[in-house]
Order: sequence, then structure tokens, then C-alpha cells
Amino acid sequence: MKTLLILRHAKSSWDNPDLRDYDRPLNKRGKKDAPRMGKHLKNTNLIPDRILSSSAKRARKTAKRFAKACGYTNKIKKLDSFYHAPVGIYFETLQKLPEKYKRIMVVGHNPTMEQLVQHITGHYRQMPTAALAHIQLPINNWESFSPYTKGTLIDLWTPKTLDLN
Repeated sequence: MKTLLILRHAKSSWDNPDLRDYDRPLNKRGKKDAPRMGKHLKNTNLIPDRILSSSAKRARKTAKRFAKACGYTNKIKKLDSFYHAPVGIYFETLQKLPEKYKRIMVVGHNPTMEQLVQHITGHYRQMPTAALAHIQLPINNWESFSPYTKGTLIDLWTPKTLDLN
């Protein structure tokens, strides 16, 4: 069994209208929410073996803050292909991963994060900024992960649901 963690980037800033979308940074709330989600994952013993992130600034910064808070010590792989990517890019990328990785996290953008959760689980779930989905996959190696793989949504956390606990 493999585990896929899907994280939508944290809240980004729109303060500078001259910035390209790709270069938008996290805003104050995003800088706070990313590590909160990382700490939550650490507390649930779900630290990823590998983190793959969109190369857009807000996704990279989310991944970095998240990783530090959860105790992830490996390098974060930044992928240009995850920026505004269709769901198929995620399947293609994950299929190339070595079998040694049991728990993978992807960090990206909506609407793709919601579409990915829906495609894998068969259920639509809203993914606000910094939302984190925990999906169990019935596969033993990443090579067999395909658009036909049906996983189970174990949980979905948002900064607001953490506030309720």
C-alpha cells in the first residue's frame, strides 16, 4: 500500500498587481497556515518520504514551511510541470517514482488538487488554501499508479478544521 498526500498551496498575496501569477508570495495567513498543517501531519505520524512541489513561488514556500514544521529532512523536488498542470501530469510524475517511497506528498494548485482528489477517490472535496488530503492507494509500486487506480480518502484537513480541534 502507498499513501498520497495532496496539499494545496497556502494563501497567497495579491498585494503587488505587477507580479506574474507564478511569482506571487504567501500572505500573512499563508505563512502561518503552512507550518500549522505541517505540525499536524507530524502529530499524526504521516511525514512524507518525498515532497514534490509546483515550482511557483507560493507552492515552493508552502512546501518549505510545511516540511520544516513536520520534520521532513529530504530535498523538496520542485517541478515546473506542476504549475497549472492537468491531473494527468501528476499520474505521469508519480508513476516514475522509485518503489522505496511509501508516502508521497504533492503540493500544487486548484482546480487540479480538487480534481486529483476526486479522480482518485471518486468523491468531490473542496480544497481551500492549505488543505491537505490523505489518500490510501491499493498499489505496491508507483509504476502501477494510473488514472484507473481508486484510492480511499482517509482524511482531509484544512486550517479551519484544525481550529475546531
